[in-house]
Amino acid sequence: MLKTHLVLMDELNGYRNPAMKITSMVKNGELTRVVRGLYETDPHTPGYLLAASIYGPSYLSFEYALAHHGLIPEAVHQFTSASFDKKRAKQFETPFGVFSYRDVPESAFPYGVLPMVENGYSYRLAAPEKALCDELYKLSPCANRRELEQLLFENLRIDRQTLLGLDLAEMEQLAALYQTKNHKLLRSWIRKETHHATST
Repeated sequence: MLKTHLVLMDELNGYRNPAMKITSMVKNGELTRVVRGLYETDPHTPGYLLAASIYGPSYLSFEYALAHHGLIPEAVHQFTSASFDKKRAKQFETPFGVFSYRDVPESAFPYGVLPMVENGYSYRLAAPEKALCDELYKLSPCANRRELEQLLFENLRIDRQTLLGLDLAEMEQLAALYQTKNHKLLRSWIRKETHHATST
């Protein structure tokens, strides 16, 4: 269970020096310090359950969510999250793993995110369509649709049929919220694929 420093101080107010008691609990393994002011009682808690509490508001996205949804073949060794209006990327190295955060547009931030509950922890995870839109936001702009396809299917190694199996209408609506060249190209690609599917 996650506990803040203030909660622990309140719970331990019967001790003469609650702060010293917290230090002792960390030393003997009763608590694991996640980041400053945040502690976890179970050292085996999976990192993805902690991501939103470490830095927020945020939700798991980018490479972590793409791998979670089976869109990219590589294993991802960081918990990558989207934030907004933070101005710069942040990274935290903790006993539970490495957590990184980067901005997406505020207009896009609330949409396409799945609320998740597991073992009493609540967290938020980008749907596959949203995770891809977030990933395209952080990558350099493609010059044309051919370059976008190279990025998707060669660089990111997304399986074409898997991508076509997503909710393309939802993805096109989400892409419109980003106002970048990559997202305009993605919308164009979706329209082309949708037209091709309906005309065959």
